[in-house]
Amino acid sequence: MTKFRELCGMLALLALLFAPGQLPAADSTFELRNAIAAQRALPRAPQLPRTAFLESRGLAAVQLSPGGDHVAYLREQGESRSLFLLPVAGGKPRVLVASTQAEQLFWSRDGRWLFLRGSKSLASVSADGRAGVRVPMGGADRRQAMKVDPSQPAAVLLRERVSIGKRERWRIVRMDVHGKRSLLREDPRWVHDVALDARGRIVALARFEGDHDALHRVLPDGSLREVLRLAPMERLNLLAAMPDGSLLMEGNPGSEVPADNFRRLLRLTADDKLQTLHEDPRLEADLDEVVLDPRTSMPLVASYRSTAAATYGVGDAQALVAGIARQFPGRDIAVQPGSGPGAQWLVSERAATLRDPRWHLFDPRTGRHRRILDEATITAHSPRESQLARKLAVSYLASDGLRVHGFLLLPPGVDPARAPLIAQVHGGPINHFRPGFDGVAQFLANRGYVVFQSNFRGSTGHGRAYAFAPDGDYGNGRVQRDIVEGVRWLLARGIGDGDRVGIVGHSFGGYSALLGLTFQPELFKVGVAGAPPTDLGWSMRWLVDAGEQGDLPDRSLRHTLRALSLDATDPAVFARLHAQSPLANAARMRRPLLVMAGGADRTVAIREVTNYVATLKASGRPVTLLVEPGGGHSPLEPIPREAYLFAMETMLQRHLGGPVPEPAGPQLRAYLRENLRAAGPEFRALAKKPTR
Repeated sequence: MTKFRELCGMLALLALLFAPGQLPAADSTFELRNAIAAQRALPRAPQLPRTAFLESRGLAAVQLSPGGDHVAYLREQGESRSLFLLPVAGGKPRVLVASTQAEQLFWSRDGRWLFLRGSKSLASVSADGRAGVRVPMGGADRRQAMKVDPSQPAAVLLRERVSIGKRERWRIVRMDVHGKRSLLREDPRWVHDVALDARGRIVALARFEGDHDALHRVLPDGSLREVLRLAPMERLNLLAAMPDGSLLMEGNPGSEVPADNFRRLLRLTADDKLQTLHEDPRLEADLDEVVLDPRTSMPLVASYRSTAAATYGVGDAQALVAGIARQFPGRDIAVQPGSGPGAQWLVSERAATLRDPRWHLFDPRTGRHRRILDEATITAHSPRESQLARKLAVSYLASDGLRVHGFLLLPPGVDPARAPLIAQVHGGPINHFRPGFDGVAQFLANRGYVVFQSNFRGSTGHGRAYAFAPDGDYGNGRVQRDIVEGVRWLLARGIGDGDRVGIVGHSFGGYSALLGLTFQPELFKVGVAGAPPTDLGWSMRWLVDAGEQGDLPDRSLRHTLRALSLDATDPAVFARLHAQSPLANAARMRRPLLVMAGGADRTVAIREVTNYVATLKASGRPVTLLVEPGGGHSPLEPIPREAYLFAMETMLQRHLGGPVPEPAGPQLRAYLRENLRAAGPEFRALAKKPTR
């Protein structure tokens, strides 16, 4: 029997060698057993330093030129980045910009210029290194770069606010690479997106109407004709205006029809009939990305990444993209096509076990590819694949019969039946886990924890009906039961030690962690909550009135919350959420808890977090609070990010077992000593000694 089990494990392992980064969806005991056997047969991964999981990737952005002759990329260089240009035909890359704070880059339509976009500025630079223009972003006029102008050789579209007394209007402006501006439209409403014809005229726009979003045709005299009225959580992105008067777009309009529930690739014909051009063949995932031909603007590639990642060719590109996918089995691929019959294509290869994507140039004529951007100086600090956990897409039936999706990370070389189990809950809740690399999840798996990521109902990525399925039950109700039932589903299948289960999360995930410790203490033995709302009703009211959403020009979140039955201005909703909140039930909290927050968070008010912790401390409850001074909703700087992982690891190791944490260095110890506002027994040795 032992030899038979070993043989089964080796066969499963061989199967996984052909799909090393991402495993197919599993909702049967047989598939789970195969996955478990394969992971147990792998060598145990060494304990890696915390810094390996901080996701400081070597490349910030990589883009193929429209003609397919150059690859531009932003390379991390300490606290800034450098812009490089690599010739596809061969030769060494050259530096175009030595130092920039840009985070994204885009090619102009003619392939002669690059736009560098950062949080505070937009700059242009030519492919031969000549500087163009630099303009500030944000500020009083709320300037934002919308997209590259598809009708001009080298221009970008900007959106700007104009204040007229107490009123505001919004301008759509074309700006070329030398700073020359042309006003395309001024509108009293916030314009989400626009489509331009070949002459550069706006022919369609999507805007917020005050109580809903809508798509309009723009008539020759500038007046509007509404063609689609969008319900809450319906989204629409305009991709291109076609010569026949049709519009190419992606989104989920008309999602009250079951067949139209998912985000998909669409065409709105010239007579305003909506056609679906591509959707997930499995009917389980929203469209994640569409890639257009840079010359014709016709769709070539559609990718879906809410469960097991899948990429398909569209139209004449089906066979070509399928051939690319076969060369990267089990990988999440993204394709950037070059224009013209002889142009190279750029392919990125991603997986849960790849912190840094791998980049390849693909020749459509030969079907061959070659790897680029793989020098050691770029990939030096990336963990080896064998050291990271595979990610398995799973689904399970909730107690009311709804199929719930999620992911499972099984540490290599570990018997999951004897390993601690961590439920990691995503933020939002209008968000979802994806199949790619996740630094926190991989960090926990490297420490020997099985990690369960539930895309509970209310998550995005699985259609609008799935997002609305909670019907407002976000307290200790249906959403939380999806998470709890997923944990119990795994335990019943021999995954995780039922006596060593924890729950962690950030933002809404932190709120769920507090709920778990408060209402399911028999299941969850310890919790880690980052930036957690402690009373969701109060938190939602503060967010839309005074927080980050309070001064955004697009105030559609209010209407989305109302549609989700989370409108905290409704007294009944507020009372329901408060009654089920961790704050109102603080007396029930008995389990050890670590809370982390930012002192200047504009998504979750720091006073909400500190009030909850003070309530627990006043009752003698076990709690630790770590606050980043001046920090936002999530830590961004290296030391606060490392502190986040160190504190989480320390907390979980103390109560669930696992390897002893790597000692904190001098900088980290000093940071903890200054910023531990409340120290439970796990952190007293690191906290500042009280003065007498």
